[in-house]
Amino acid sequence: MPSTRLHQSRPFLLTPQSFPSLPSRISSKLHLVHVASPIAAKTEETVDGDFDSYFIQPARKGTIGILKPASKVAAINRIVITSLKVAIISWKEFYPEASGITFSDQRKTPLTKAPFANKFEVYAASKSGALLATEDFVKQNNPSFDVINLMLSFVIGENEQVTDIKDVMSGINGAVLGQVLGVKNPYLNPSATVFVNDIAKLNVLALNPELSGNQSFLANPRVIKGITWGDVTDIVAKNYPEAVAKGIPPNNGFQLTRSTLIDVSRIETVFGVKFQLCEVQVKSFVDH
Repeated sequence: MPSTRLHQSRPFLLTPQSFPSLPSRISSKLHLVHVASPIAAKTEETVDGDFDSYFIQPARKGTIGILKPASKVAAINRIVITSLKVAIISWKEFYPEASGITFSDQRKTPLTKAPFANKFEVYAASKSGALLATEDFVKQNNPSFDVINLMLSFVIGENEQVTDIKDVMSGINGAVLGQVLGVKNPYLNPSATVFVNDIAKLNVLALNPELSGNQSFLANPRVIKGITWGDVTDIVAKNYPEAVAKGIPPNNGFQLTRSTLIDVSRIETVFGVKFQLCEVQVKSFVDH
């Protein structure tokens, strides 16, 4: 997409007046793409247990902060919202309890309410709350635009926002690098991951006018039981044998896996994509 047609904005969406100023009458069609918000670090200290006001309400208000002003611009005909799979898969089913269910993007989950076990559960609840707010807004206001929701798995790959070595372990990429550096993590990680470049591609493909709007899609490679986190050290040993042989890096950590079953047949058919598997995801990050 030519840069003259692509504009980036970082408004503070909890403040309505911060939304990018757009004239109400524009001759060409416009699309908005809203990328996912990361989970904040050291949340317990920051919010002092007030998860609702720190996560749930901002997620809902931030979503409405996009939809409401956009509804006043007739030229906007599609909004792509990047969310997470936990918007339609409850946190308890996704992480602590192996349900044995194969999850699809046709699934709905009710909004989880307090008390919350941890910040990750409330973060998941904020995503389902934002999705419900989106669906309610479209139903009640019948705007000129439609919405495509992309529900991501854990995103792995090169993180161009990391420019300082001290931040290299941030995000789920840390579960990859941790094993390479010898970290032994006894806690389970869900087996659902997706390549960052595939997500970028999906955001563009979601703008296709031939794609029917007001749909949600789960983004995850077609792997029956997902990835096995322990494969990371084997992938690194295979692709960087000399460095591993010298002990640079030690490559002797481990990360346990919670198997998660996800049906991605619909997104593959509708978007015509084939997601990259674990090896490509890991190499992208390690090479960076």
